[in-house]
Amino acid sequence: MANNIKLDQRIEHLPAEIWSKIARIDELKGQWIAGAQLSSQVLGRLKRSVLITSTGASTRIEGARLSDEDVEKLMRGIDIQKFTDRDKQEVKGYYELLENIFNSWKSLKFNESTIKHFHKELLKYVKKDEGHRGDYKKRENQVQMINAAGESIGVLFDTTPAYLAPKEMLELVEWTQKALEEKSYHPLLIVGNFLVEFLQIHPFQDGNGRLSRVLTNLLLLKEGYLYMPYVSHEKFVEDNKPDYYLVLRQSQKTFKTDHETIIPWLDFFLTIFLKQSEMAIDLLSKENIERLLTQKQLAVWNYLQKVESATPREISEQTKVAYPTVRQAIDKLMRLKKIERIGQGRSTSYRKL
Repeated sequence: MANNIKLDQRIEHLPAEIWSKIARIDELKGQWIAGAQLSSQVLGRLKRSVLITSTGASTRIEGARLSDEDVEKLMRGIDIQKFTDRDKQEVKGYYELLENIFNSWKSLKFNESTIKHFHKELLKYVKKDEGHRGDYKKRENQVQMINAAGESIGVLFDTTPAYLAPKEMLELVEWTQKALEEKSYHPLLIVGNFLVEFLQIHPFQDGNGRLSRVLTNLLLLKEGYLYMPYVSHEKFVEDNKPDYYLVLRQSQKTFKTDHETIIPWLDFFLTIFLKQSEMAIDLLSKENIERLLTQKQLAVWNYLQKVESATPREISEQTKVAYPTVRQAIDKLMRLKKIERIGQGRSTSYRKL
């Protein structure tokens, strides 16, 4: 198919920076696999936290106004009167769908029927979307930039005409399945290309942005990036929302021309995924240290993370931990290479590495 040739061409000649980011991400992926010995309680706590953060972030990108605290209350069954039903319905659908992906990704297949099923689940509580849940669009739509108040502040780009959406989705999903199965390219390039093309097609009447982020979680989990449930991808997108819109526009305006490129989008996608990967490794060491230290030793460590440096006496006074226990904690943190000594004698102080 001509379209599939174009999809291949987009990721053939990439700059060295792209490959450098991919190499670093895969190095961190290896570190997570080698070091992930967290208890099921810790992992469960992290997953619950990410479900709230990701749901809040992904729905706010599209104009919902619930804070993470509001999302948490809502998912505990506390009704929040100050928000519209639509805000609450969208949050509930996203949370439950993402939770299903985190728990069942191994058994979920990536194909068109899964994508349509996810769309139905995503919008299952949203009354206004009853008529088109799980079906490709029947009329034209546009990608609009949404501000913090949930209002459109402009059209970013026009999408694939409704009558072509089924054909282009079929070609895109088939290309992605084949490329992943045959390992034609690095999986991060394949996933990145799928996402930018999916958002260009914008195959559903509504919910495309949220669905793209749900699919990001599924695809990256299936490709072995197993820390997806423990660090929120959606939060990184929300925190870099202006750049997210900009790179989508820069890449997608080249589509269906003789010089298609997705380098702006790929660079953004890999940059935020690298940050996510680094945070996962930080989390690993943070959670491991919490398991290695006693409560009083942990109080010493937490204090040293907040200050530039401190003497053992200062640490004892500020944390109300006995001086001998502070000395034990310092010895342990030195062995774990978490802190370093500054100076000698009575003026010796310690700081976080």
